[in-house]
Amino acid sequence: MSLTLSEFSLIDDYIATSATSRADVCVGIGDDCAVVEVPPGKSLAVSMDTLVAGRHFIEAVDAVSLGHKALAVNLSDLAAMGAEPAWATLSLTMPEANLRWIRDFMQGFFAVADRFGVQLVGGDTTRGPLSITVQIHGFVDPRKMMRRDGANPGDLIYVTGSLGDAGLALRLQQSGKLDIVRHQQLLRRLDYPTPRVTEGMQLASIATSAIDLSDGLIGDLGHIVQQSHCGATIELQRLPCSAAVKQVIAESSEWSLPLSSGDDYELCFTIPADNQQQLQTLAATLDSPLTRIGAIEQQPGIRCVNAEGAIVDVESGYDHFK
Repeated sequence: MSLTLSEFSLIDDYIATSATSRADVCVGIGDDCAVVEVPPGKSLAVSMDTLVAGRHFIEAVDAVSLGHKALAVNLSDLAAMGAEPAWATLSLTMPEANLRWIRDFMQGFFAVADRFGVQLVGGDTTRGPLSITVQIHGFVDPRKMMRRDGANPGDLIYVTGSLGDAGLALRLQQSGKLDIVRHQQLLRRLDYPTPRVTEGMQLASIATSAIDLSDGLIGDLGHIVQQSHCGATIELQRLPCSAAVKQVIAESSEWSLPLSSGDDYELCFTIPADNQQQLQTLAATLDSPLTRIGAIEQQPGIRCVNAEGAIVDVESGYDHFK
């Protein structure tokens, strides 16, 4: 369904309809700028991601899932800093004002926003090739925020959840072997990622560094070791993987799915060895498992070792310009 309507009608009827209304928003959608208040003692954490048709998603993708993912991937960045979500802005560039598509997209977007208490406070709409840009804002305690440059030799490396499911779903999709019924759980990990917001906020008090896994474990952990001026060893047998991913590894003897396929949106973080007891206590309160996968070392670079201790060569993570 594609009907003619003005930009302002589109905004009023479909975009400015969030159920979430925050007291710290003084002026929201409808004016030249949004005006918001940051709580005393907190710093403002800001991140932005753009999703482009043909690069990050196929144009035929379900609009509800795309709306979900557009906000979820930004929330994942806040989670990596240990920040509490607050506000978002949304820029939509579309070839045409397809009302059904806009309705479904905003349904997915607002479902995530309402779940995490995020109010949409502004943005932009324009005509052009399909792309979506979201800017997310949140609050973080500057004394506890997790950064990429805080890891130290001797720290233990952990990840939330499991790795490789989204990459496997994409691989099956691109090869034409995706079975919507059989691979439903894999596809959901790709299209409806869960940002580990609660985990990030809880981990901020005990972790030394963190990053969200958008481009693959090797590539993203590489940012931590590079900015922390250290290295790491990953124990491949410790990687948390679903039965489907484990089957691929067993059949192919290659580890690219959990190590470099990307789109997991889990958290990779480091803690001092002395904080393991605190982490175990915290883990009991969280929905996603926390798995130790290796350790930070003085020697630069990332080494992956198998069960026998032998080093295994792996590919690096996703890079937009490779």
